[in-house]
Amino acid sequence: MTEVDAARIERAVHEILLAIGEDPERPGLQRTPQRVAEAYADFFGGLAVDPLDHLVDTVPIGETTAGSPATGDAVILRDLAFRSVCEHHLLPFVGIAHVAYLPGDRVVGLGRLPAVVETLARRPQLQERLTEEIADTLVTGLSPRGVLVVLDAEHRCVTTRGSRQERSSTVTIASRGALADPVARAEIIALIGAKGATTERDDPAAR
Repeated sequence: MTEVDAARIERAVHEILLAIGEDPERPGLQRTPQRVAEAYADFFGGLAVDPLDHLVDTVPIGETTAGSPATGDAVILRDLAFRSVCEHHLLPFVGIAHVAYLPGDRVVGLGRLPAVVETLARRPQLQERLTEEIADTLVTGLSPRGVLVVLDAEHRCVTTRGSRQERSSTVTIASRGALADPVARAEIIALIGAKGATTERDDPAAR
């Protein structure tokens, strides 16, 4: 895995500015190639990172009081903000990820799950593939009994060009193991949505 080649990006952006009929040397554009290179290093930094590295330090889940292996119920992280770039037009898509897994005999620190999402999102992506890659990484790294990943994102290639559907968002779901069962999956999805329902119920302004 290699780092982003900033100098090469700068040269390419300089050519793009010429190609659209602009003057790359005018004051407002002189540092644009450098700025774009810095932005791309951030957008695509996940190409140089193995997402499984975030799941190395797992913790045994332990035993029950009866001495049998504990299996644990679901671990759910809701509302993980993420940003990625659509590989078709190199325009951003931004949204929220919800990640759940049923532990096997090990768990991982909660901060490791957002790190997995961020690493995979910082690559040229399709939302559908990103959803699947997050699920597959958790399966490989944690050997859980089940995994569920839900992404809800707005795509700039949809909201700012073409059909310009400014209010649209895209939802994708990937499930593995026990959470591929429709009933179990529906239960986790209901728990994911429960936070929003609770917030609305408790907010007098929302009534």
